[in-house]
Formats: sequence, C-alpha cells, structure tokens
Amino acid sequence: MDYFETLDFLFTQLPYYQRQGPAAYKADLSSTIAICELLGNPQEGLKCIHIAGTNGKGSVAHMVASILQEQGYKTGLYTSPHLKDFRERIRINGEMIDQDHVTSFVQKYKDAWKEIGPSFFEITVGMAFQYFKNENVDVAVIETGLGGRLDSTNVVDPEISVITNIALDHTQFLGETIELIAAEKGGVIKPGKPVVLGKMDPNAVKVLSQMALEKQAKVYPVETLNESLDGTDLYGDFQKENLATAHKAIDALMENGWEISHESIRTGLAKIGENTSFKGRWQLLGEQPKIIADSGHNAAGVAAAIEGLEVTKNSGLHIVLGVVEDKALNSILPLFPKRASYYFCKADIQRGLPADELQKSALEFGLKGESYPSVKRAFEAARLYSQKEDTIFIGGSFFTVAEVL
Repeated sequence: MDYFETLDFLFTQLPYYQRQGPAAYKADLSSTIAICELLGNPQEGLKCIHIAGTNGKGSVAHMVASILQEQGYKTGLYTSPHLKDFRERIRINGEMIDQDHVTSFVQKYKDAWKEIGPSFFEITVGMAFQYFKNENVDVAVIETGLGGRLDSTNVVDPEISVITNIALDHTQFLGETIELIAAEKGGVIKPGKPVVLGKMDPNAVKVLSQMALEKQAKVYPVETLNESLDGTDLYGDFQKENLATAHKAIDALMENGWEISHESIRTGLAKIGENTSFKGRWQLLGEQPKIIADSGHNAAGVAAAIEGLEVTKNSGLHIVLGVVEDKALNSILPLFPKRASYYFCKADIQRGLPADELQKSALEFGLKGESYPSVKRAFEAARLYSQKEDTIFIGGSFFTVAEVL
C-alpha cells in the first residue's frame, strides 16, 4: 500500500468516531492494551504530560509543547482530531510523522490487528507511542480523545496530569452531570503524580480533588486568571484561561525537577504557531472582511467564541455554521446572535447534520439564513454578501473549520 491507500484503510476499514460517531466508541482499554503489547509496550518509560478536559486541552497541549521545545527538549505531541492531514496528530518538535512511517507501521501490523478488532483511534495512539519511543523523544505531550478513564491514551504513567476544565459534552458516554463527567476525566490522575486543575465548576473541583486525595496526587489548582495574551501568538480572550492552565502545568513540572527557563516560557508562548502549527482556534484567516475560524463545538466552547465575536468591531456579522448530527442543538443555538446572517451547511462527513435540518432548528431560535449544499458554497456566499468592514465567522464543528482551512 502507498500512503493514500494506507489512509483509506485507516479511515474506512476501522471504526472511526469522527465518521461514525457513537458506534465507534469503545468503553474499555482492552484493545489499546493488546495493541501496546503487540508493539512491545512503547508507552512504558515514556516521559509525558497527559492532558484531559472538555475544552482547551488541545490549546494547552500546544502551549506546553512549544515551551518544552524552546527549552531544548525533543518534544513529541499527540493531538486529535486533525484538520487537514492525518499526520498532524503525531509530531516531534512540530514536524509531522513522515508518510513512510505511517505506511510501514500499518503494513507491518494490520494482519495482527484482525484478532484485536481495534478502532482508528486505538491504532493511532499505538502508532504515536511507538514513533515517540523509536525517535527517543525527551518528553511527549499527550492529549486525550474523549473522556479520560477509558480513553485509549490512558495507559501512560505521566510526569503530571492536566485537566483543563469540565463542561457538559459527550454526555451519552461520560454522564449527564458535571460530577459524573469530572469522575471520568479524573481517570487520568495517577497515584503519586501531580495533577493540574484548570479553572472549572466548583462541583468538578470537589470531585477531582477527592480523587487526587485518594491517589495521594498533589493538586496544582489554577486560582486566578490574570493572564495577558500580549507576547503570545494567540487570539481570543478565552485563551487566557488556557494560558493560565499551561503556566500552572509548567510550574508543576519545574517544581518536580524539570529544568525550564523563564526565557523558554516567554519564547515558547510567542511561537506556538511556528513551533507546533497550532490551528483552528480563533484563527484569523483574512482582513476586509475579517474572517475568523473557531472549532469550538459544545456549549462552553461556542459561548467563548461568541463572547469574542460580540466584542469584535464590525459592521455586519456573517456566520457559516455546520454541526454534527449528535450535537445538542438546544444548548448551542441559543448562544448565537440573532443579528447575524447565517449560511447553514453540512461538512463532508457521515455525521454531519443536513444543512436544511440545521436551518430549520436555528429558525426556532430566531437565527435566519440560507442553507447551502457544502461548506465551500456557504463560505463563498458569505464572502459574496459581506462588505469589507464586516466579519465572517466559521464554526459549529471541527469539520466545518477544517474544510475552510
């Protein structure tokens, strides 16, 4: 198989959550453990920072990785999902895993996987662990996928764990309350290993603090948000919360013996995009009109993006909106401004909600606009009908943003 045939195998032959949704979700670690054993348990001995949370975990992962890279550590970074290229998920010092490694990995192990029956995510996690081990990284920053306790990444023994925040999302898997979701995310807390807790609901803090106490894990809470984005390459005020969490994670590492200079922190935060190719969160794509893309997709993420839009100086507001079909529309649509013109669309994935259904649901909340057969057509229409002093916002799902990028 060549690289593109390999990707076709990964995306079409294996259960893939981004394509299939709940049908691809596995509520146990048995397949991940079997894959790791097949690979010789590459996760063992891997120094890593394990990051979970409802929102912000990807942003914090990129921030921490950039700082560690500036300090001179050979830094692996595992994140999901990807925007344009599968290899975005697995990087070392900002460089994506090479195509030949992806192809050879799949070719070597795909027959052995038949007895395991793994998902796309489980295979990708195993690939990342093996790649980081083979390349002798000094440290790997590992972002969870969905949840924590039963997430495929939760076979590592991290230097520290980080839980960015807790909000209602993926409730069909993680539980219907903040407390239940916190208990699932808290599964990344390991015995005797420090845990950083971002700014979050007091009920979540209570659950996580108790879990940490039981595991004798020291808690590093983010207590204040006096962060400034000056000196960073970040946009969007919501990143101040993520920045505070990243700072606390670095503090925890330093207190536990890691050498990280203030200069590395400063330059790392100034070069997040350059060092890690961070994209998709309040990403500025153009001026006149101002074009902003943000992949926030649950109520908390959407609220943060809309808050940013409301302070953006603009004459008219145009919103290109596409969501996945299992999204709780009653929790996110009321957050969008009624004054905007909407361009409803469906991303080119199986899970995408048809544009006309989204348009109908949005109208119930006073959001008016037209539906379009594709993200591309919706974006083209938004550009056609906008003036140079207007703002175009693209959001609703990671996949809508990915197609524009």
